Amino acid sequence: MADTDETSTEKGPSRLEQLRARYPWLDHLVRAGGRYQDSKGDFFAAGATYFSILALFPLLMISFAAAGFVFAASPGLLDDAKNKIADSVQGDMGNQLQDLMDQAISSRASIGVIGLVLALYSGLGWMANLRNALTVQWGAEPPASTFVKTKIGDLGALLGLFLALVVSFGLSAIAGSGLTTTILEFVGLDHVPGVFIVVRVLSIVVSLVASTLLFTWVIARLPRIPLPYRNAAKAGLLTAVIFEIFKFIATFYLKGVTSGPAGATFGPIIGIMVFAFFTTRIILFATAWAATDPMNAQYQAAQVPDPVTIAPVVAIRPEPSGVTLAATALTGAAAALGYSRLRARRHRR
Repeated sequence: MADTDETSTEKGPSRLEQLRARYPWLDHLVRAGGRYQDSKGDFFAAGATYFSILALFPLLMISFAAAGFVFAASPGLLDDAKNKIADSVQGDMGNQLQDLMDQAISSRASIGVIGLVLALYSGLGWMANLRNALTVQWGAEPPASTFVKTKIGDLGALLGLFLALVVSFGLSAIAGSGLTTTILEFVGLDHVPGVFIVVRVLSIVVSLVASTLLFTWVIARLPRIPLPYRNAAKAGLLTAVIFEIFKFIATFYLKGVTSGPAGATFGPIIGIMVFAFFTTRIILFATAWAATDPMNAQYQAAQVPDPVTIAPVVAIRPEPSGVTLAATALTGAAAALGYSRLRARRHRR
């Protein structure tokens, strides 16, 4: 009866555990979320966002220097720009902008060099943070290496990411630009009913494919533990779909943020921070999803067991009291006396 009561009081699996056992995709999603949280995904995403904002200033310096080179090579363009500034901005502000353009031309070389050095420094810091974050999602710590070797690897990854971005954005730009319309007009298909709907659908597909290729490369090659491309393809597609949805929502969010006076001033920097933070979170979660995929179990780092602490236990027994000693002595004396009498009787016989 007691066993029956004990069995009846035991709790069965929770509703979530039942759903996880029934739906493998839900179990995979929960395990990916747990890996993301255990690996401090939000912490690394915040670090990547910091380096992204830090990289804006040297990029602005490079843009400033590039504008100086363009204006120095095209005096007519410089005059047109100054005239437009004078017409649009009156008073001291307009004069300051024109002086700023003159300074950009005169110091374009030094500003460009300083901007390149700072951009390289911040870019390597951003890449190192991102690569370490992606590596940790696989349950491994970044492997120990020399400073120079690590920075060379980060520089190669940064250049590879830049090339992947150029290819991805190039495909997206071609699909979303008016080039397709021009081609349709050239071949005489612009009057076909529904052709522009087909073109729009194709542009979305091409953009999705470009994003999938980009994120597949990021998940497979940026971690310090490389992964075959085919093993990262599903995670790359998942990242691309979530990223496209995020871009669609972010468009309306940024419109609402920049509508007010404060948003017009701080909206761009806030938008960049939000975009960088959530994009990094999406990539890290997709990497955790790939790391918890049973197909990629062989690429996960071996779990190191927790250290075992062996602590000796010293037990101190209390000293016997006087009563205990006296009782022990009497017991021993009585035993000795009884033994001697028994022995004497045997002797007489």
